Amino acid sequence: MSKRRLLELVREGIVDGWDDPRMPTITGLRRRGYTAASIRAFADKVGVAKRDMVADVGLLEHCVREDLAGTAPRAMAVLRPLKLVIENMAEGEVHWLEVPNHPENQALGSRKVPFSRELFVEREDFQIEAPKKWFRLAPGAEVRLKNACLVRCTGVVQDPAGEVTELRCTWDPASLGGDAPDGRKVKGTLHWVSAAHALACEVRLYDRLFTAKDPMDVPEGEDWRHFLNPESKETLASARVETSLAAAKPGQAFQFERLGYFVADPDGREGSPVFNRTVSLKDSWAKAEGK
Repeated sequence: MSKRRLLELVREGIVDGWDDPRMPTITGLRRRGYTAASIRAFADKVGVAKRDMVADVGLLEHCVREDLAGTAPRAMAVLRPLKLVIENMAEGEVHWLEVPNHPENQALGSRKVPFSRELFVEREDFQIEAPKKWFRLAPGAEVRLKNACLVRCTGVVQDPAGEVTELRCTWDPASLGGDAPDGRKVKGTLHWVSAAHALACEVRLYDRLFTAKDPMDVPEGEDWRHFLNPESKETLASARVETSLAAAKPGQAFQFERLGYFVADPDGREGSPVFNRTVSLKDSWAKAEGK
């Protein structure tokens, strides 16, 4: 099938792509979480040419971000977990927070999220020696846990090798819900999951296959394989997601707060989901190229 005919089928909405054996490329895109609407929008923007052409993959990523921004429900996931213990919260104490599934689309409803004494936060959100203008966790620093409360880091537990294994914090019970009644400002807001309630899952972080815009346009004598991206796929086997994602169905898309857009993969099972990253929230490649 020609590229021109392929684009025509996608634009006309004839090919869905999920199970069509004629369309392995589109099938892969759909499994990654690229919606039919985003692929059609991309095809409309690049148009149909009689000669081969190269379109910037950033345009495709823009199309799917634009489509999912208003439709994908939000959820919290921690990809590289670091335990956080709230020392001034009682053992077994759990607060069930009512959290909207989308900040603007009320039609998506809300969900209950458990908040407890032991949590997981993102390992990269903590530094022992934080640089200037670091608005995440550090010894003595106070941050907001999204939709939950304000916490302050009071201690750090390290293993014999110096690796941080646990954070000790205190919380302000009056800030339950996310804001301090005294009006104090906290710049950093982190995502989290309850350690006792979170689901262990596999997350596949997909990125661009090539480091060059056009891997075939290489200097003479160079091999296009030198432009393969060694970080085009990373599998995280010990990620944690909130309990609401236990029944995520294959093809169902979510925005993981602060991380990007992800889709449930057919390899997952109820209670043990697998998620593929469709795209990050921002185009980090464009920023890198700008430098």
